[in-house]
Amino acid sequence: MNISVLGCGRWGSFLAYYCNSIGHNVILWGRKGSHNYSILKQYRKNEYLTLPQEICLSNSLEDAFTSADIIIISISSQGLRGFAQKLSSMPDKENKIFILCMKGLEASSGKRLTQVFKEEMGSNINVAIWVGPGHVQDFVAGIPNCMVIGSENIDITKKLVGVLNSDLIRFYYGQDLIGNEIGAASKNVIGIAAGMLDGLGYTSLKGALMARGTREISRLVRAMGGNDITIYGLSHLGDYEATLFSKHSHNRRFGEDFVKNKKFDKLAEGVSTIKALVELSKQYDIELPICNALYKVIFENKEVSRTLLDLFMRPLKFEF
Repeated sequence: MNISVLGCGRWGSFLAYYCNSIGHNVILWGRKGSHNYSILKQYRKNEYLTLPQEICLSNSLEDAFTSADIIIISISSQGLRGFAQKLSSMPDKENKIFILCMKGLEASSGKRLTQVFKEEMGSNINVAIWVGPGHVQDFVAGIPNCMVIGSENIDITKKLVGVLNSDLIRFYYGQDLIGNEIGAASKNVIGIAAGMLDGLGYTSLKGALMARGTREISRLVRAMGGNDITIYGLSHLGDYEATLFSKHSHNRRFGEDFVKNKKFDKLAEGVSTIKALVELSKQYDIELPICNALYKVIFENKEVSRTLLDLFMRPLKFEF
């Protein structure tokens, strides 16, 4: 199978590495002049892995697009709409399968990434998502994990699982696109809150955060027309260990550095997702206490310790 990976950051470079390792012909595309592409072009490696020689590294978006049967996209979530606009004029797009591998929502609208993609590419596009737990550092070390591929077309989902499944990554069929997209994006927000608790020395509250976080997001998914049980699967709760506890988690690290007044210079998708979830809470009239607290702390400069503690010290009420 001919596969192109668009985006050569931490996750994109791994996706190319992985697809090559299970026998596919792979092109890895990066924007000419970008830091990630320049490093890979010069050394064929980054801080996470070394690219095998069989992987074609290219800065030609047209070549990467036209030569692929499956196109994997791994860029910043907030850049997806503009990127999709560039792809929309490419030929034969209806006969390709696109996989979105970002975990985010459009900050300004709260829209899911498959919605954004279809708005720009056309409603007849075959688009799927690839979400769930796993860090590049662990996968490269041979540590396996379980992930989810989902789409609105079960035949597309099954085809992709058959093409991409291996002993390293065991895929499950995603049956609820709304729940899996919202769940995958919002776990990064819960990860930021977990990092803040770590930074404040309140790590013991992370258990309560997990319990209330899943409950909060499940209510939103149900209001949006998804299955609230999805939040207890791999895309959200199943990804908590990798996001709320792992030293490799950018979102957890962002939260910890934030409360310690340290600069964090890597991408933490959860920051933009906070804005999107606050927008969705208004659209669907759903209370999202954790998301709202983080919004106040990050964007309104509210005092971190007091704001977070207030989440768990609210007036007495029944748990469910």
